[in-house]
Amino acid sequence: MLRIVTDGAADILPSWGKDYGIDVIPVNILFGEKSYLQYIDLDNEGFYKLVDESKRIPKTSQPSPHQFVEFYRKVAQKGDTILSIHVTAKLSGTYASAVAAAEEVKDEFKVLPIDSALGSIAIGLLCREARKMEKAGRSVDEIVKYLEDIKYKVRVILTLDTLEYAKMSGRVKTLQAALASVLNVKPIAVLRDGDLNMAERVRTRKAALDRVIEMAKEEFGNRPVYLAVVNARDPKSGEALLEDAKKHFNCKETMLSDLSISVAANLGPGTVGLVVYPLE
Repeated sequence: MLRIVTDGAADILPSWGKDYGIDVIPVNILFGEKSYLQYIDLDNEGFYKLVDESKRIPKTSQPSPHQFVEFYRKVAQKGDTILSIHVTAKLSGTYASAVAAAEEVKDEFKVLPIDSALGSIAIGLLCREARKMEKAGRSVDEIVKYLEDIKYKVRVILTLDTLEYAKMSGRVKTLQAALASVLNVKPIAVLRDGDLNMAERVRTRKAALDRVIEMAKEEFGNRPVYLAVVNARDPKSGEALLEDAKKHFNCKETMLSDLSISVAANLGPGTVGLVVYPLE
C-alpha cells in the first residue's frame, strides 16, 4: 500500500488528511524549557497566545530521525511504500531526518523521501496530487517523476505585515536587508527553487497585496492553475486577497488556508500570500 507522509510545515486542508490519506508528522515547538508537539499539544491560536504573553518567539525544530522511525511504524504496515514529502531542505533539516530514518527502516518499508523545495499548502497540494495519481493507476515511479518536475513550477509569494517576528527569530536570513531598514516597509518574499528570498519592499499593505497578485500574474498569465491563499492569523486579509486574485487567474480550484506554526513563527501574524500551482 502507498502511504503519504508530510510534516507540520505543510498546510493540509481539514478534509485532505482523511480524503487523500495524508499523514502529518508534527514539528517540535520549544518555548524556553517546555516542548510542544505541533497540533497535538499546541494549536495555532494557542501558539500566538504564548507569543503574545511571553513576548518571545519559540524555536521550532524538525522531527528527529527517531521520531520519523516511530511515525513510519505507526502509520504503515510492513511492506508498504511510503512517499515522504517534506518542506524545502534549504530552510529545514526535516528532509535530512526523513532520509536517515528511511535507511533505518529499509527492511520494513520502502521509504522514498522527497525534498518538495516548497512550504505551506504547496506541499499539501503535492501530497494531494500524488494520491490522485495513485488512485488513477499511476506507478510510484511516475508519481515521483511528476513531483520532482512540478515542484519547481509552483510559486509561493508572501507579504509580511510586521518585521518583528522575522527580527526575533533570525531564521530567515534573506530578509535581513529589510530588517535593517528603519522604514515601515512591507517586504514581499518569494519561495523559488527551495529558497525564500526577499523580492521587493513596498511602502503600504495594500500596495504589497496588489503587487503579490501582479507578480504571480506576470509568471503564470492565463494558464490554468490551482490558486491558494495562506494567512497567519489574518483570515480577513486572506479572504480579501483570494476574492481579488480570482479575477486575475484562470482558476480551476481555489482554497484558503492558515499558515502553519513553523512558518508563522518566522514570518509573523498578518503574513498573507498566494500559492500558484500550474496544471500541466
